[in-house]
Amino acid sequence: MPNTVSQNSPLLMGLAPVIAPDTRILILGSFPGAASLAAQQYYAHPRNQFWKLVGALVGEDLYGLPYNERLPRLLAHRFGLWDVLAACEREGSLDSAIRKPAANDFERLHKLCPQLETVGFNGQASGKFAPQFEQAGYRTVVLPSSSPAHMAMTFEQKLAVWMKLINVARQHLQCM
Repeated sequence: MPNTVSQNSPLLMGLAPVIAPDTRILILGSFPGAASLAAQQYYAHPRNQFWKLVGALVGEDLYGLPYNERLPRLLAHRFGLWDVLAACEREGSLDSAIRKPAANDFERLHKLCPQLETVGFNGQASGKFAPQFEQAGYRTVVLPSSSPAHMAMTFEQKLAVWMKLINVARQHLQCM
């Protein structure tokens, strides 16, 4: 059966941002999948590679931690987490099934996260927002999706691209 949205699809609301005033790197997904919405946890699908990828970036096994311990550890490494969409209609978890998207209010990021410098986009759907973040003065990196639906690349290949988040931030610090 095709993954379409019926006329009676409810408006789905996304998750709250995981950010702090000292956040330097923000990772934006498109919109939480069905498993994440049901659990009210970012990247809750067991095959999603997000927590393993970010854990490799920060040198800590975030995937092995209970969810309620992952978020403080993520923030301790000055990483933040959010989605580009605040709400949408969608059946299933595929970005291609998103209808009636409503973007999050990113205008307030400069005030909420004054040290934010780099924004990574987890996949092509969220990566469409990169130009608007570049115009706002942030460095951006469009990353291969951590989703289990995106398995064209191995974990190691994805990690090599995700390392750009750290490398871009380090290059900026060396220039200061």
